[in-house]
Amino acid sequence: MKQPPVPLATLIGRELRNGKIEKPFVKYGQAGLAKKGEDYFLIKTDCQRVPGDSSTLFSVFAIFDGHNGISAAIFAKENILSNVLSAIPQDISRDEWLQALPRALVVAFVKTDIEFQKKGETSGTTATFVLIDGWTVTVASVGDSRCILDTQGGVVSLLTVDHRLEENVEERERITASGGEVGRLNVFGGNEVGPLRCWPGGLCLSRSIGDTDVGEFIVPIPHVKQVKLSKVGGRLIIASDGIWDALSSDMAAKSCRGLPAELAAKLVVKEALRSRGLKDDTTCLVVDIIPSDHPVLPTMPTKKHNMLTSLLFGKKSQNSTNKSTNKLSAVGVVEELFEEGSAMLTERLGKDFPSNTNSGMFRCAVCQADQPSVDGLSVNTGSFFSPPLSKPWEGPLLCTNCQKKKDAMEGKRSSMPSETA
Repeated sequence: MKQPPVPLATLIGRELRNGKIEKPFVKYGQAGLAKKGEDYFLIKTDCQRVPGDSSTLFSVFAIFDGHNGISAAIFAKENILSNVLSAIPQDISRDEWLQALPRALVVAFVKTDIEFQKKGETSGTTATFVLIDGWTVTVASVGDSRCILDTQGGVVSLLTVDHRLEENVEERERITASGGEVGRLNVFGGNEVGPLRCWPGGLCLSRSIGDTDVGEFIVPIPHVKQVKLSKVGGRLIIASDGIWDALSSDMAAKSCRGLPAELAAKLVVKEALRSRGLKDDTTCLVVDIIPSDHPVLPTMPTKKHNMLTSLLFGKKSQNSTNKSTNKLSAVGVVEELFEEGSAMLTERLGKDFPSNTNSGMFRCAVCQADQPSVDGLSVNTGSFFSPPLSKPWEGPLLCTNCQKKKDAMEGKRSSMPSETA
């Protein structure tokens, strides 16, 4: 019989009772080769949950693979982190902060997308955003840049979901249900060539930031996964599709085991280049999360995947939330705390989103702007043009513009920006 999942607050409480929480070392390396010059990355190791308090440090690593220009990638790099932090309530504990992260990441991705589309530019970008606080790793992603985790025993697991139409049946069904079309490029003679694409626009991805000219069914709502590593630690490999089109997750992990992070990143890029040549921008970040008494990540011998491994990291529904059990940490691998991949904003924001109700104002759950209460709609009220509901509003409130964006992402109406900023 399965044991119930262990809440994050319980895990942290156990550590506090057992003594001081020992923070790991975070060491990293970066390498890349440019073909089009549209890959960008973010490395920030001095972030603070509480400004001015060095004991609240956390680190951020991210990859942004732009397409149709670089503007969206640069904008996402410069704005997602601040949008995450603005979406988390102040004066809360560390475990509450970590529990708030998944929803804050959804808000930040959607807000960044809305703000970029107001600029009237048509480029787009993937985003794989990794936040490390102690032994807890939280990953949010749209597109096909990927983050993998290599842990003791050679167990390699995906912390992201690829949003490629060619490979993701659920995303294809979502887009067609929202009014988009999915098909290959037609050439002279009626022959279809290349990967599956979304029309209009011809994008191969189902989720991204930007892409104003493609259609609102290409959504910025990220898949989010949060795990807690054992004290053995682990290695993250975060890379753009220039790596993953050449190497499988296992190949990338095996190619650099036993090497320090800086050298490992270079070797992964070299291996991808050797395998496929330079067909695309190729960017790789390697991040080692290691015990403070180990100068480097211990060598992790490869083991064949057995039944236990399959149980630990078997394929899960993207809509699963907190359904893992504490048997993961019992074998020294990882504790899975959260996973959610729904493209429905209503489901991702929930009903208990904090809001500002002082003086008849409310704070929009996405853009964080204070609005008169009469100008807002609940995220659960349905379409922007639906009749008013007789029952009281439930859940977080959205301003008119963000409600229109929500409706458009659900295929209810168009939401192209009407003004530039």
